[in-house]
Amino acid sequence: MSKLPFVFLNTLTGKKEPFQPKNPEEVKLYSCGPTVYNFAHIGNIRSFLFVDILRRALLLGGYKLNQSMNITDIDDKIIRESIAKKISVEEFTKPWTEAFFQDLESLNILKIEHYPKATESIEAMVDMIQSLEKEGLVYEKDGSLYFSITKFSEYGKLSKIDVSGMKSGARYDADEYEKEDVRDFVLWKNTKIEDEKFWNTAIGKGRPGWHLECSAMIRKVYGSGVDIHTGGIDLLFPHHENEIAQSKGAYPNEEFVNLWLHCEHLLVDGEKMSKSKGNFYTLRDLLEKGYDPIQIRFYLISAHYRSKLNFSLAKLDEAKISLERIQGTVERVLEKGNLWAKVNSIPIYETWTPKLDEIQKLRKEFLDGFSDDLNLPKVLAACFELVRYSNLVLDKTDVSEEVLLEIIQLFIQMNGLLGVIAFEKKKVELIGISESYILEKIQERKEKKLNKDFASADTIRKELESMGIQLVDTKEGQTVWKKIQ
Repeated sequence: MSKLPFVFLNTLTGKKEPFQPKNPEEVKLYSCGPTVYNFAHIGNIRSFLFVDILRRALLLGGYKLNQSMNITDIDDKIIRESIAKKISVEEFTKPWTEAFFQDLESLNILKIEHYPKATESIEAMVDMIQSLEKEGLVYEKDGSLYFSITKFSEYGKLSKIDVSGMKSGARYDADEYEKEDVRDFVLWKNTKIEDEKFWNTAIGKGRPGWHLECSAMIRKVYGSGVDIHTGGIDLLFPHHENEIAQSKGAYPNEEFVNLWLHCEHLLVDGEKMSKSKGNFYTLRDLLEKGYDPIQIRFYLISAHYRSKLNFSLAKLDEAKISLERIQGTVERVLEKGNLWAKVNSIPIYETWTPKLDEIQKLRKEFLDGFSDDLNLPKVLAACFELVRYSNLVLDKTDVSEEVLLEIIQLFIQMNGLLGVIAFEKKKVELIGISESYILEKIQERKEKKLNKDFASADTIRKELESMGIQLVDTKEGQTVWKKIQ
């Protein structure tokens, strides 16, 4: 199968570059995952969705993936919380890890090949520290081991941070610290707190520093480097800069990462998310407000991953209307051709050449969109153009099954990327009314409106509303119905 040519903006070079994996049959992709100490907030969710879109895009492009996302189940916050609750680190992180996977499932995020845990990768971390010691990049202070960044000449190339003014010997013990503040970072922490989680290892008793974890887990899963490394823009410095220092420092003759991709910040009502401002949302918060997870998915993937996304509940409501337009059109196509039974046999990831000129054009716009650095706004523009075209076709009295199948096949491929459309017939419980009756009334209302008898048309609408059926007139001039909740 031929591979779709992609271009991505590489954070390391600041330029768009053709995607050239070492092995297209095993693209190695690593993404920074959650720190499992609480529910994921919507900023985290956006970055996880970005990774899902990347996976889906590469699969649609004909590539085979070997993908990882780490689970950080040991760090300062986790230790602090587990000690406060008087339970083990494992007991503390277990429900939060389960909640993370539940969130992924509810958002229709595809499962990947590996989810390595930090606590299960200690041996790999010790091996990396020992390699760094051999390269002369480690020093000890008060029982902890630190990386000396002045001895690593490439430090700062990813983040463009200037290390020339760094004070020699200035150190950070904390896993996280202020951006732009350049200091040596801890690799291995000596235990300082009573009841603190630790491991007895060849380099002493202690636990890993947070920055070491991803470098070691990449090494453990792949044996060397990866084609693509992703994460939120907030991880660019110091975390990803420190990853490069550790991995290249320990194994200077190996390529660590070929392509760096970073997802931009999510703002809420134009401001940084903060619990004190009352604009902090987890996925669970939104679900409790009655929002559907697929609606949330649709909204959070709608902007380009390198653009800041300004989240608001009002815009989330608008996303619901847009998603209903797509879903309503798909259901009309399936109903018109009675394609419900055939839709599951249509492949998602196979190469396909449409016969219809309009479908060929829209499919090309779709492919060009996501292969150009995951340009989702361009993809969605092609999707809504397909909605418009589909409704024009559906208005015709006679439409061949071949035409309807080409339309639905393109919707299926688009959904292979978007993951927001349902292709199963909804089971709607209707009490005292049949679907055929509703459709007859919709047709009758349409005829009344054509004859400019708007009063009678409105009477039909109100009659159905009293039966619990809402009519929605789309921008394409069609009428769809749904049960009032």
